[in-house]
Amino acid sequence: MNAIPVNDFVIMLMIFIRISSAVFTSPLYSSEGIPATAKIFLAIIIAYVIFLTLDREAITVSISGWSLFVSGIKEVLTGLLIGFMLNFVFWGISYAGTLIGFEVGLTMADVFNPTAQTNNNVIGEFIYLGATVIFFLINGHHYIIRALAYSYTIIPIGEFGVSESLLNLLVKYTATIFIIAVKIASPIMVSFFLLHIAEGVLARVIPQMQVFFVVQPIKIGLGLTIVAIVIPLYIYLIKNLLIEYEGKLYTFIQVMGN
Repeated sequence: MNAIPVNDFVIMLMIFIRISSAVFTSPLYSSEGIPATAKIFLAIIIAYVIFLTLDREAITVSISGWSLFVSGIKEVLTGLLIGFMLNFVFWGISYAGTLIGFEVGLTMADVFNPTAQTNNNVIGEFIYLGATVIFFLINGHHYIIRALAYSYTIIPIGEFGVSESLLNLLVKYTATIFIIAVKIASPIMVSFFLLHIAEGVLARVIPQMQVFFVVQPIKIGLGLTIVAIVIPLYIYLIKNLLIEYEGKLYTFIQVMGN
C-alpha cells in the first residue's frame, strides 16, 4: 500500500478545517437537529471533492509545527466568516418576528426554535420556518458549498488576513440585520402605529373606557389578518433577500482575499 504524501495530507487537513468550520456555523447545516458526526462526515466528503479539484503542485504548505498552527487558525477564521455570513438574513427574519410579536401583543407567547437554539414568538417562528423552506426551494443550501469551493481561488490555504475593508464590509452587512427586520415588519409597524394613535384618541375621548381590554383582541385579530394578507409579499421579499445574499457572499470572499 502506497503511503500518503505528507504534503497532500496537510493540504487535505487544512481544507477539512475550513470546510468543517463553515459547516458548523452556516444556516441549516449548523442545526442542532443534525448530529455532529453527520456534519463531520459531510465536511470530509466536501473537503475531499475540493481536494481533488485543486492543483496540489501549486500549493506550498509549511510542515513545521508553528506554521501549521497559524495556518490552521487562519483556515478556521476563513470558514467561520464564510459560514457566518448567510446567518445575517435569518437573524434579520428572526428579529422581524420579534418586532411583529411585540406589536401584536404575542411577546409572551414564546416557542423554542431548535434550529437557532433561541426563543421567539409564534409569528416569528412561522416566518423563520417559512424562510427555511424557501431557502431549500431555491437551493440555498448549495450556496455555502459553492462559496467554499470558490474561496480557494481567492484565498489560498493559510493566506487569509484581516484588512480594514473586510471589517468595514462586515459591519455594513451586520447593519443589514436591522434593515431586513424593518422591511419584513413594516406592514405591521405602520398599521399598528395608526392603531395606537386611534387608541390614544379613544382613551382621551372616553376616559372611563378600559382601552387596553377593548383594543388588545382587535390588535391580535388585525395582526394575524395583516400577516395572512402579506404572506405572498413575504415570500417574494425573503426569496430575493436570500438570492441577493449569494452575490454578497461572493463579494465578501473577494474582500477577504485582498
